[in-house]
Amino acid sequence: MTTSNLDFLSSAASVDVSQFHHTPFYCEENVYLLCKKLCTNGVADTEGSDLFVVFISNEKKQVPLWHQKSSQRADGVILWDYHVICVQRKKEGSFSHLVWDLGSSLPFPSPLASYVSETIRPSFQLFSEFQRFFRIVHAPIFLRSFASDRRHMKDSVGNWTSQPPAYEAIVAEDGTVHNLNEYIEISTADVVKNVGVDLIDSVFTQKFGVLVSETQLEEFFSLIT
Repeated sequence: MTTSNLDFLSSAASVDVSQFHHTPFYCEENVYLLCKKLCTNGVADTEGSDLFVVFISNEKKQVPLWHQKSSQRADGVILWDYHVICVQRKKEGSFSHLVWDLGSSLPFPSPLASYVSETIRPSFQLFSEFQRFFRIVHAPIFLRSFASDRRHMKDSVGNWTSQPPAYEAIVAEDGTVHNLNEYIEISTADVVKNVGVDLIDSVFTQKFGVLVSETQLEEFFSLIT
């Protein structure tokens, strides 16, 4: 990977999304595998120390996001119950953090600022129940701790609402078989009041990361070095 700003961005932006595993409606597992592949192919640090997994949701599980491939609309807007992306800390010599969103029609990856502008659209006036919140988890912690037995993708009689991936369900290192709900449950009471050094320290130690509002997202990553 080159250290030139423009070369790095053009190289990253040309990544072929098809080389990454993607199962529709299993975004948390897609990002889990994405982080692992970014580590093994040298795009990210070996242990994923420059990667952050970001869960987007709110208390009502209704979050509008634009430029989503699953949308039937021309502007790509869709109302997700939650969505998961990966943010990569900017490398030395580059000028932007990068967002890896396998479900987006934007360049893959996209600079954080343009992703926020195009996908989150903070300037777009929304009713309060549609405000987006972001649970930011350091990828090395996520890769050790995340587990899902996919129970959330079954209906009341046990049928799949969407076909699961063919590989085995993800189990955490400590043997936990399902903790997805703890990542996607959002309470506005848990949203941080201020973004500062203490918060940055917390994201590197807390199993379920830190919770920020959409107005704090870019500020948070501006402090990540």
